[in-house]
Amino acid sequence: MTDRAVPAWTEALGLPGLYDIHVHFLPPQVMEKVRAQFDNAGPLIGRAWPLVYRGTDDERVAQLRELGVRRFTALPYAHRPGIAEWLNDWAAGFAENTPGCLSSATLFPEEGVEKYVEQRVESGTRVFKVHVQVGDFDLTDPLLDEAWGILADAGTPVVIHVNSGPVANAHTGPDPMRALMRRHPSLTVVLAHMGAPEYDGFLSIAEDYDRVHLDTTMAFTDFFEEMAPFPRELLPRLVALQDKVLLGSDFPNIPYPYAHQLEALERLELGDDWLRAVCWENGYRLLG
Repeated sequence: MTDRAVPAWTEALGLPGLYDIHVHFLPPQVMEKVRAQFDNAGPLIGRAWPLVYRGTDDERVAQLRELGVRRFTALPYAHRPGIAEWLNDWAAGFAENTPGCLSSATLFPEEGVEKYVEQRVESGTRVFKVHVQVGDFDLTDPLLDEAWGILADAGTPVVIHVNSGPVANAHTGPDPMRALMRRHPSLTVVLAHMGAPEYDGFLSIAEDYDRVHLDTTMAFTDFFEEMAPFPRELLPRLVALQDKVLLGSDFPNIPYPYAHQLEALERLELGDDWLRAVCWENGYRLLG
């Protein structure tokens, strides 16, 4: 499938478009540093990762519109103390000026995190992003406890990259995520990348907690199957979790055309109802 064919593919499913929970827009100077990590196979990447999409923010928004992506996130992520609110201000302004973009924010274990999380929730932030693989912190850090409670009470979803791919650290894996859910069982979570490569462990968390979801980001693509193939014996569990799986792409930080993510989902042969739920209905139900 080519990108040009995506709108017809979506229309054939009877959907109004695509709902992508895992898209990144960042301040230009930050995006340049992120791209450099990918271009140079940096220590957080660990392998060649030739980016397909570059250009300006306006150009990348136009690409999403041409693909028929009707709703998408910005998903900033803090990698050190003191940067979260600067990223949040930028992301809020970007969403305000970009129809279809959900207001996104991030958080980090630091003094005052509960205050700015509460302010962001009250101001209408729709989704948060936490990147443990980059930030290298403990999800159960006491500094975060009140912030998690605020998000749980508000029902605001948090997209969490705590899986060990592409490069693990001491705080990644299913165990830290399960420890967080034991402390905050009503937290609304979207587990990034289907939990690759620890698919089984993260599927179990989604099965055990009502408000834990998974996103498809890069999973099942040829690129990910080379690194961390999804065990086909787990597919029946994906069918059972149909209402808890959301489309994610990681656009624009992907080494293949956007269409390949959809092609990879289709070739799982889980049925059109599953594709409709994943590509639009579940995101719409969770985030509106």
